[in-house]
Amino acid sequence: MSNGNTVVLVGNVTRDPELRWTATGQATTTFGLAVNRRWQNRQTQEWEEATSFFDVVCWREMAENAAESLVRGSRVIVTGRLEQRSWETPEGERRSKIEVVADEIGPSLRWATAQVTKNERRGPAGEGARPAPAGRPAPAAAQGGGYDYDEEPF
Repeated sequence: MSNGNTVVLVGNVTRDPELRWTATGQATTTFGLAVNRRWQNRQTQEWEEATSFFDVVCWREMAENAAESLVRGSRVIVTGRLEQRSWETPEGERRSKIEVVADEIGPSLRWATAQVTKNERRGPAGEGARPAPAGRPAPAAAQGGGYDYDEEPF
């Protein structure tokens, strides 16, 4: 994770993840996350609540896994970094948005159980690489780019 810009969020997925592919064949998935906060007002002794909404972005294998595993309502733990991106609308207006770029996503086991299934480790084409879905560019690993990992995930 990056230095000084690390966030950990626990919340509920607000919309089914949307899987897309870049022109170079890289998978990216986005989904919304609602994080609820509850506290007791010391003056009134009433419970109060606030909800914050975040857009989460994930890439490569995690993007594919998130799109396949998460649905609206899933309670997850997301670690990552905040990243701001800017663009210009067709009308020439400048816009910007802060998103959470996920490093890790996992199920919250506070009120649920989960069954984790390990995927085959993918390498360069021919070494466990999964073929691209019909009509989609092949992932970078299948194009010979490969991914570098320092250690096995499990």
